[in-house]
Amino acid sequence: MDRAQKAESIETLKGVFADAGAVVVTHNLGLTVAEMEDLRGRLRKEGAAFKVVKNRLALKALEASEGSDYHTLFKGPVGIAFAPDPVTAAKVTSEFAKGNDKFVIQGGFMGEKVLDAKGVEALSKLPSLDQIRASLIGLLNAPATKVAGVIQAPAGQLARVVGAYAAKDAA
Repeated sequence: MDRAQKAESIETLKGVFADAGAVVVTHNLGLTVAEMEDLRGRLRKEGAAFKVVKNRLALKALEASEGSDYHTLFKGPVGIAFAPDPVTAAKVTSEFAKGNDKFVIQGGFMGEKVLDAKGVEALSKLPSLDQIRASLIGLLNAPATKVAGVIQAPAGQLARVVGAYAAKDAA
């Protein structure tokens, strides 16, 4: 890889890190091509992505100083999973790691906050952005349906009373 390719790769990684809600850093030594494609497919289905990165280039893209917490994450064969939603990449990689012992989550980061493996596991247990939106819409719709039911109830009662009087007069 020549200088121009390295500079381009660093700029690409800077864009990935800036756009990602959270980045999960993993060790993937020993995974087969089929297993990697399975992981990439799962992530793609959820709107996330996985990329194998060079440690030095990732650290330069992060502009990490020597001895920072980022240096503990980027050692050995590293891949990163990322998505615009902070929870998605953590959920998919945690689920994949449970079924594959060769795939190890090292940690991750959200902006300037560096997470360890337990932090990523805790992040994976949170509801996703879509789940939060769905529950919020459900909460907003529930009072509206109750209000509509309450408004309709007096009209229904009035109709039953009128119907009872009509039946009484007919008898």
